[in-house]
Amino acid sequence: MPSADQTRLLEIAESAVRHARRFGADAADAVIVEALSRSVDVRQGAVEDVESAEGRDLGLRVFVGDRQAIVSTNDFTEATLSALAERAVAMARVVPPDPFAGLADAAYLARSFPELDLFDATVPDNAVLERLAVEAEEAALAVNGVTNSGGASAGYSVSGMALVSSHGFAGSYRRSGYAVSVSAIAGTGTDMQRDYDSTSAVHFGDLRTPAEIGRSAGERAVARLDPRKVESRKGPVVFAPRMSRSLIGHLLGAINGSAIVRGTSFLIDSLGQQVLPTGFTVTDDPLKIRGQRSRPFDGEGLACTRQELVADGILTTWILDTRSARKLGMAPTGHASRGISSPPSPSVTNVTMAPGRVSRAELIADIDQGLLVTELLGQGANLVTGDYSRGAAGFWIENGEIAYPVAEITIAGNLKDMFRNMSLADDIEYRGGIDTPSIRVEGMTIAGR
Repeated sequence: MPSADQTRLLEIAESAVRHARRFGADAADAVIVEALSRSVDVRQGAVEDVESAEGRDLGLRVFVGDRQAIVSTNDFTEATLSALAERAVAMARVVPPDPFAGLADAAYLARSFPELDLFDATVPDNAVLERLAVEAEEAALAVNGVTNSGGASAGYSVSGMALVSSHGFAGSYRRSGYAVSVSAIAGTGTDMQRDYDSTSAVHFGDLRTPAEIGRSAGERAVARLDPRKVESRKGPVVFAPRMSRSLIGHLLGAINGSAIVRGTSFLIDSLGQQVLPTGFTVTDDPLKIRGQRSRPFDGEGLACTRQELVADGILTTWILDTRSARKLGMAPTGHASRGISSPPSPSVTNVTMAPGRVSRAELIADIDQGLLVTELLGQGANLVTGDYSRGAAGFWIENGEIAYPVAEITIAGNLKDMFRNMSLADDIEYRGGIDTPSIRVEGMTIAGR
């Protein structure tokens, strides 16, 4: 059930759509995105920065035949909405046609909206946010070996959207968000190391404690002191959960409908094929209760469902919005994301790689020489060719045990080969939009000295 404020937003969006039809649009939709945020940054126990932001904007998309135009405003008066719609229709009449543009087919629209528990009415004031940040920093500084703070922050946000289309869709939802983060510095002089930890949640009570993340950040920083360099070689690389998310992020980018229709994905011929080892499953669940990316409908008003993107290692689907689906001759998958001044585009929600059945200690037990990655540097992943090369730091593995910290390393391979040579631990962390366990990849190039 929408709040009174959300009901008003739906009425404004409906008015924009009516004006567009009045000026000759064959179809139209309007989205209103609102956001409120507040954050407090501290360092050495003192407040360094307090930020607050608030905004509410409307984007109107109109279609004249197969031509479309998009305009936006933050003025919701009737006169402005009328002028906006008139200008949008005039623009649409002169832009090049796009045979794949248009509203989603009505048959795919969401007809009911599940309750996903995405809004917490708790509103922490600046004093509460400051206390959370200070507690996290104090916990980090209390770790033996931590010599300084890189700062801590705490924040609160509310975001929401209301979407109305001329073919009968109207829906809205809100989401709250809370976050605490801290950075710790260990060592002195030229031998200093930094690390961090953070927590975020839709509900305030689901946050990890500031003491927990502060202690974790401090212990991680201390563990990185006195890193060594290693000789270049080929060998197994284990990505800790914080880093393994990026590997699955590359997979998601390669199966995104925008990349497929452009022909810019190294997995373009892989639908229905084995892309991960047998037994591997990757799911996207937009209906996850209290999920940080959950939503009752997508950016085009389509119904959302839990989907297995990869099942038993087989790629089962592309990530599609309506336009990319039409270009590929397929049905949309309910993955459209919507902004104010741009058309919908495909994006995922709450992605999970199902964990393995062994601990991380068991995952590395048979490694004579290898690398545990806890930090990645740079953006060296080419999704056209699959070539992968990134700076890394972490810990060297010898005889199945963590031996010592290492730095100034580059790891390289090809994502297609890396995906096929993975194995998983059971240490999944359910903390964000992409949740993964530790991932071991065989045969990577480890470049050191």
